[in-house]
Amino acid sequence: MVKPDGVASGLTGEIVSRIERRGFSVVALEKRTMAREVAEEHYGEHRERPFFGELVEFITSGPVVMLAVEGPEGTIDALRRMAGSTNPLDADPGTIRGDYATDVGQNVVHSSDAVESATRELALHFGAGIAG
Repeated sequence: MVKPDGVASGLTGEIVSRIERRGFSVVALEKRTMAREVAEEHYGEHRERPFFGELVEFITSGPVVMLAVEGPEGTIDALRRMAGSTNPLDADPGTIRGDYATDVGQNVVHSSDAVESATRELALHFGAGIAG
């Protein structure tokens, strides 16, 4: 997902291009403003954390671009390496966050951390057909 700060900064095309140049396929893409209920479910594992409210407020503050990406085994790990560390101050140059993000709370992209979370997130945002 390209988060609201990435969309507002005009980075969607660059991010999609990086993914495609790496050899992965974007099989679904949709720009939308995420509903609060969807955001709360998307980030449900963080519900008890002190930053949950701020996270939901930010992710619903403007349009996001949802992406479903396919590739060989290891694609999730590769996409996470491309994204860079969650904290942009720790992200390596050449990663999306290392190149474009400045704040841990607004760090340009989200990528699923495991097959299980990817399946859940794809179903939440695109429906069961794309997650299966």
